[in-house]
Amino acid sequence: MPPIVNDHVMRTRAKSGFKQPSKNLHAATLSPVPTSVRSALADPNWHGAMAEEFQALCSNNTWTLVPRPSSANIVTGKWIFRHKLHSDGTLDRYKARWVLRGFTQQPGVDFDEMFSPVVKPATIRTVLSLALSNNWPVHQLDVKNAFLHGTLSETVFCSQPTGFVDAAHPNHVCRLNKSLYGLKQAPRAWYSCFAAHLKTLGFIEAKSDTSLFIYRRDSGTAYLLLYVDDIVLTASSASLLRQLLTALQASFPMKDLGPLQHFLGIAATRSSSGMILSQRQYILNILERAGMTACKPCTTPVDTQAKLSSDGAPVADPTMYRSLVGALQYLTFTRPDITYAVQQVCLRMHDPREPHLAAVKRILRYLQGTSDLGLFLSCTASSALTVYTDADWAGCPDTRRSTSGYAVFLGDNLVSWSSKRQHTVSRSSVEAEYRAVANGVAEASWLRQLLQELHHPPPRTTLVYCDNVSAVYLSSNPVQHQRTKHIEIDLHFVRERVATGAVRVLHIPTSSQFADLFTKGLPSSIFMDFRSSMNVVCVGIPLDRC
Repeated sequence: MPPIVNDHVMRTRAKSGFKQPSKNLHAATLSPVPTSVRSALADPNWHGAMAEEFQALCSNNTWTLVPRPSSANIVTGKWIFRHKLHSDGTLDRYKARWVLRGFTQQPGVDFDEMFSPVVKPATIRTVLSLALSNNWPVHQLDVKNAFLHGTLSETVFCSQPTGFVDAAHPNHVCRLNKSLYGLKQAPRAWYSCFAAHLKTLGFIEAKSDTSLFIYRRDSGTAYLLLYVDDIVLTASSASLLRQLLTALQASFPMKDLGPLQHFLGIAATRSSSGMILSQRQYILNILERAGMTACKPCTTPVDTQAKLSSDGAPVADPTMYRSLVGALQYLTFTRPDITYAVQQVCLRMHDPREPHLAAVKRILRYLQGTSDLGLFLSCTASSALTVYTDADWAGCPDTRRSTSGYAVFLGDNLVSWSSKRQHTVSRSSVEAEYRAVANGVAEASWLRQLLQELHHPPPRTTLVYCDNVSAVYLSSNPVQHQRTKHIEIDLHFVRERVATGAVRVLHIPTSSQFADLFTKGLPSSIFMDFRSSMNVVCVGIPLDRC
């Protein structure tokens, strides 16, 4: 039978080339996320997940049931439900977690000191660069119920989990022996427990970053990065990595997820030439949240006009503005090309106006056309540090403060960068540039100390490039006191580093000043040239085609 041809004059969506996206048939078979504990207990899938979580809490000796104290603060809790999916979107498991409401805690009563141990982004990129250059294996580890291993130093009482109240003691409360998710001191308790165990294995806590642990023996060297309960472990040999992993698994229910592929929402793609860090799925999620999945792309994230001012009508939904800007902040982990644009809209989070929202939408339009870009870390990088610093003098139209920026390269790899408005008004362009130099030298000094602790000291003096001749001259000239006494702290700091031979400040033409990317809007041709120089490349495409 010949194929049927529809030659009717009516134009349909199919004739126009529009196709309805295929639905994930697997998603239709999932039990939906429950909206109440009652509905969760009635669903066998979610009830099983809740029972598994409750059993894990009991077997861990998380609490002891006691009569309700008359004057104690009882922290309440709630069940959190989530589908855990594989990378292809298929279901991994149903996850239920009993979480305490930290806002019901009372300061000085059931919590005191609190902090969340997170490794610095520059530390992560530095460690990965060293691991790649030495061809070390890099693995990601997962600790099951990590926060439950922390021991509390305070006395905390909480309610029994809803749906699992002890029938013999329905009015009793839980006196916590271990920390629970949601407690304000839970991250600190977990960090103290895990760090103490690492020290028994021979790890040393780095002074430059307390979430970096270094192991060095005759058998080799290993680095462990801790970001709350996410762990990256790299070692000089596969045998040493297995040895350390076995030692960790003996004390914690820890799973080796294999070579690093997905860490903190960042995709890591390793090849023979290096590794690309990208956040494509995260970008798509932001665009969907903003309702801009079909927006028209643009070539740069910010225009070349003056910086944002406080003029304009207030935005209709400030919460959405702050949510989008907060999401964009995390995206700068792998996208230095949007750092300046994000810094500008971050300055307006307290009172967002319509021009500020337009600037956010321009960043999203830029991301729409560049979602496949990521930060490339080469495996041929050395331990030499190079810094580029720049400042845009009196750029803020409201306060006339300047914007400082720097980019720090470890060999050919960009490991640290910043775009920040200066705290005070600079009286001249020289002063603004010199403050930027001081910021870059401070970051370089910290990275030099970090590399020393990692047993990869920089082989030579750190070169700091600045495109202002007068600022370069001030870094080594001890005179001109009357002109520079108001910035003496920065002067003495930089000159001290120059005198010891740790850094050397040199002049560079503006056409080669990569730090311009962090201080001002650039024309598209220059912007893309600088972006390429910072190793922001296309994921999955050979570098010579990006």
